[in-house]
Amino acid sequence: MGFTDLLSDSGLTVLNSWLATRSYIVGFSPSQADVAVFKALSAAPEVAKYPHAARWYKHLVSYDDDFATLPGDAAKPYTVYGPEVVAATLNPAKAPAAEEDDDDVSLFGSDDEEEDAEAARVREERLAEYRKKKEAKPKVAAKSVVILDVKPWDDETDMAALEAAVRGIEKDGLVWGTSKLVPVGFGIKKLQINLVIEDEKVSLSDLEEEIQEFEDYVQSTDIATMNKL
Repeated sequence: MGFTDLLSDSGLTVLNSWLATRSYIVGFSPSQADVAVFKALSAAPEVAKYPHAARWYKHLVSYDDDFATLPGDAAKPYTVYGPEVVAATLNPAKAPAAEEDDDDVSLFGSDDEEEDAEAARVREERLAEYRKKKEAKPKVAAKSVVILDVKPWDDETDMAALEAAVRGIEKDGLVWGTSKLVPVGFGIKKLQINLVIEDEKVSLSDLEEEIQEFEDYVQSTDIATMNKL
């Protein structure tokens, strides 16, 4: 017997203590053992009361779409994992024979060759369905919101013409936004313009170089802020 009621304070305390010295329920990488325990929880553990369990839970959430591909036996319940199970593994003499037999049983395995073949077929079908579903899921393009400063040569620079030249740059994945003129001193004003870019399509360094090619207007450019959408 391993973990018990993970909905109770005592059960969560045991889980938190278990994860105080390890990153995963068993081994050194996520597996079906983590999935079984994760699904036994009704919600994320409180960080203040169970910091180690909360850290582990947050990490497991990132594997949510990949649970089916993680290694291990998905048929085993969460109760087979935990402190007493490890103690039995370290000292086989104290482990019941029935539990040792259970350790040898995998989700898609048996001593019967016909059952093994059928289980393998079902497993491959499920994995194929999962991969197909994941491939069909639309990918969201990574975007950034940028505020760009464009500085003129002097106070006699035609700022309207400068802005028109900047906005004249068109790229797939580039959307110009609002703008304003910001005083920088000695009567000189810089153009501060907002833009949204798709990270995989538009290089900010290339865009700045292209703007700086308007040598009659532009002295330099700077990225004031940049945030991911």
